Amino acid sequence: MVRRYAKNPILTKSDVPYPVATIHNAGVVKHEGRYIMLFRSHRHNGRSIIGIAESKDGFHFDDKDRPFLIPATEGFCAEYEESGVEDLRICSMPNEGYLLTYSGYSRHGVRIILARTYDFETVERIAPISQADMRNILIFPQKFNGRYARLDRPHSEISPWSIWISYSKDLLYWGDSKVVMKPVQYHWDEMKIGPGATPIKTKSGWLHIYHGVFPTMDGSVYRLGVALHDLGDPSKILGVSDDWTLQPEDPWEVTGYVHNVVFTCGAVPDADGTVKIYWGGADTVMCVGTARLESLVEICLTNSRSSMYQNIWLKDHCV
Repeated sequence: MVRRYAKNPILTKSDVPYPVATIHNAGVVKHEGRYIMLFRSHRHNGRSIIGIAESKDGFHFDDKDRPFLIPATEGFCAEYEESGVEDLRICSMPNEGYLLTYSGYSRHGVRIILARTYDFETVERIAPISQADMRNILIFPQKFNGRYARLDRPHSEISPWSIWISYSKDLLYWGDSKVVMKPVQYHWDEMKIGPGATPIKTKSGWLHIYHGVFPTMDGSVYRLGVALHDLGDPSKILGVSDDWTLQPEDPWEVTGYVHNVVFTCGAVPDADGTVKIYWGGADTVMCVGTARLESLVEICLTNSRSSMYQNIWLKDHCV
């Protein structure tokens, strides 16, 4: 379903002109004809920063000589970024530039920070937009009835790690929240799920590439799957592929900083009907693969989880 690029990994720590231990979990977007990658790296002190690389073709990336984003040392975000910034997503919002959401780590836990850029040269922090221990926030690149919509994943030991949707009129204050997807027992994502790449608009619905985690006796395995959200009401799930679309197989996905991980924060659709999916391998390197958008949509609709599990989701919505 996803064809791995033959020359993976496409970016490693040796490609970066400043000291880092890893390259992974990158948001990617096409800007003025070039692919922009904003990737996470661990510094040698263990804390994360966001680097930037560019490409003409989406496969061969050149890293810039300085990070794109480092933890703030002053201002309203400094207290919530003191331990690192991670896992950035990019949303191209018409007439509003690029909205960036990323995790800020601190003594208070994890909060999601909202920032904006127009040119990937300068970046403006807007505000923290979550309480503690919310992760993987991504924003839909379209408003719905005048409101922004986002997907997120509360980090909870009490109930299964599930995907929620929330809405906002101003990007700052979010509400009308409800769960839209939950892990399914005895499936590849039974332990937890979380938003992945910014949803892609298709004629059949919003295609969302998400991650799911399965516990094993040898540790957790992170895989990718696909779900389809309704075009007009993204809280409505039209289908979720019962099978994963990508799992750790290559050596740099199986072994690394965190073993057995493929994790996406970005996917870029192309005019030929394909999509480039970018993922971090074992929290150590960046990889890319391609797929047909229509094929990913099709498996959401024709290989969707059984009505039994769909009914479980609907029941949970009403609780």
